[in-house]
Amino acid sequence: MEIELQQIHERNRRVELDKAWEVSNLRRGLVAGITYIVAVFFMYRIGISEPFINALVPTGGYLLSTLSLPFIKRWWISRQDNK
Repeated sequence: MEIELQQIHERNRRVELDKAWEVSNLRRGLVAGITYIVAVFFMYRIGISEPFINALVPTGGYLLSTLSLPFIKRWWISRQDNK
């Protein structure tokens, strides 16, 4: 019984850390940075003018989506709770 309880606590800790990572600013920044670098490279390779400026569009889109998703998540959860 004691071992099972300890395993549950360890699992809960891992789940909490996973959730913290998913919503962390570090993760958002890393994904945004990688998105920007890939977009610049792609736009440069296909000959789009001003790739450093134009790559801000998909990066900004990603960042906006991370800001708006918590509202959608709360709405979705409230609908699931009512079922």
